[in-house]
Amino acid sequence: MLVTMNDILLPARKGGYGVGFFNAVNVEMARAVIETAEELHAPVMIGTAEILLPFMSLERVAEYLIPMAQKASVPVAVHYDHGLTFDGCIHALKAGFTSVMYDCSTCDYEENKARLAEMVKICHAMGVTVEGELGHVGDNEGAGKLTNPCDFYTNPEMAADFVSATGVDALAVAVGNAHGDYKFPPKLDFERILAISDETKIPLVLHGGSGLADDDFKMAVKKGICKINIFTDLEKAGRAGAQKALDEGVPSLTKMIPYEIDAMKKVVEEKIRLFGSDGKA
Repeated sequence: MLVTMNDILLPARKGGYGVGFFNAVNVEMARAVIETAEELHAPVMIGTAEILLPFMSLERVAEYLIPMAQKASVPVAVHYDHGLTFDGCIHALKAGFTSVMYDCSTCDYEENKARLAEMVKICHAMGVTVEGELGHVGDNEGAGKLTNPCDFYTNPEMAADFVSATGVDALAVAVGNAHGDYKFPPKLDFERILAISDETKIPLVLHGGSGLADDDFKMAVKKGICKINIFTDLEKAGRAGAQKALDEGVPSLTKMIPYEIDAMKKVVEEKIRLFGSDGKA
């Protein structure tokens, strides 16, 4: 069933478990996520990010994701991740997404707050939930890599003001996490997560989940993380499935599809069980 982020994350916060958000830029990825969630009776979030739109447009993603979510036997929120522009988020609203992230984290504090408050007002009027980001989660490499990531960590006291002023439904935090593949094991600031959770009392979001150790995930959820974003691990699994098919001499693209889906389903199952959302639908 198609639901909002609050329908999934508020019970997760109350129940002390986490829920996976998986980017799905094609039908095979979407099938792997939703079929596994149904098999495990788990709520799940699925969608795309603005940076991924060159590979599959928002309209095309909406055409398969929203009907699949509507027909699912478990709660599925369709989320637009890292919306970097106002117009992009509005586009997602019009396309039928039930949740958007308006990422103004590279703006100064007051501008981030003002922009997000405006988006929350619009989205809530349409029954759509909103995620914001305070601090800034960088990348593990490339142009988005931060020289001193701790300079951009989320401040718990500022987070309380930010949430109160914007009315945002979930907050992405910077606590030692980063997007992409980790070159070295990250050191998450778990006490900072707990402090932010205590100050804001809303679901917290961990971006850059691919590559974290199992114990890090468990501790992060224990301290207040309710939504964990996964893409790199899913994408790598799909590629490995395709490679296995090629290595085994599979003769056609259509016969490669089960290999890709099976490989990705293993990752989704692992994360759902790890986050503790299995059986929670």
